[in-house]
Amino acid sequence: MTLKTASVLAFERKLDSSDALFSAGCWSDRENGQKWVAVGVREKSVRGTISNRLSTKDQDPAKLDASIQSPNLQTVDVATLPNDMDTLRVRFTLRVLGGAGTPSACNNSDYQAKLKITVEQYVSQVGFAVLAHRYAHNLANGRFLWRNRVGAEQIEVQVRHLNQGETSQLWAFDAHSFSLRNFDHPADLAAQLQALAQVIEHGLAGEAYALLEVVAYARVGDGQEIYPSQELILDRGDKKGQKSKTLYSVGAVAAIHSQKIGNALRTIDTWYPDDEETRIGPIAV
Repeated sequence: MTLKTASVLAFERKLDSSDALFSAGCWSDRENGQKWVAVGVREKSVRGTISNRLSTKDQDPAKLDASIQSPNLQTVDVATLPNDMDTLRVRFTLRVLGGAGTPSACNNSDYQAKLKITVEQYVSQVGFAVLAHRYAHNLANGRFLWRNRVGAEQIEVQVRHLNQGETSQLWAFDAHSFSLRNFDHPADLAAQLQALAQVIEHGLAGEAYALLEVVAYARVGDGQEIYPSQELILDRGDKKGQKSKTLYSVGAVAAIHSQKIGNALRTIDTWYPDDEETRIGPIAV
C-alpha cells in the first residue's frame, strides 16, 4: 500500500533566535561593546526618480519624457551610525533545540510513524555533525548580517556558549576568512569551528542545553548607513503621504527580524542537482 503524504504537516524550528539589535561604537573599543549606544531609526524625505516600467499604451516620447522627469517624492526610514563612530554591533541569542524530525502537527498517523523511523535511522547512521558544522560556519562568516556585511572593512564575530547565565566557552572569528559560497575554512580556525559545531550538534541531538550569544562587529565607516529589517505593511490604506519604507525596531532600537537571522543560518543546502553546474552557492532550507 502506497503511503500518502500527510495533508497537514508542520515542524517547529530547532534554531530559535532572538531579534538582532543594533548598537554603535568604535572598532578599537570592542571590549566595551556592551556599553555602546543603541542605533535608532529616523525618517527623511527624498526626491527619487520614476523607476517603474510604464505601460505599453504610454509610448508617446513626450509623455514618456515628462513621466521620467516627474519627481518621485517620498518619506522613508533610515538608520545610520553616528558621525564619530565607525562600527556596527549586532547582537542576538540562539537556542539550539532537540527533537528534529518530530512534527508539531500531523493528521496521518501512519505517515508520522514512518517519518519517525526514517529520522531515527538518519540520526543513528549519520548524526547531526554535518548540519552542525554548516550552522557553525554561517555564524562564523557573519552571513546573518546580510547587507551590513557587504563592503565592511573588518568583521569580527564573537560566539559565547552560555550556561546558567555565564560564559562557558568563547570563540572569535574573522568573518572574512570564511566563504559565503562554500563551507571550506582556514586550517588555523578548524579547532574553534569544530568546538562550536559540537555544541550545536549536542543541542540538535537533545543531549545538552545549548544557548549561544552571538555578537558581530562590522567596521563600515563613520556615519555610514546600516540596514535593519524592512517591515511588511499589509494594509497601507490611502498611500498618499505615507512612508514608502518602514524599518524594524525593538522599542527605539534598530533590529533585524529573528526570521531573517534564521534564514541566514539555514543557508546550508549545496545538495541540490544544479549546484555543480551553476555554482551559485548554498541556498536556504
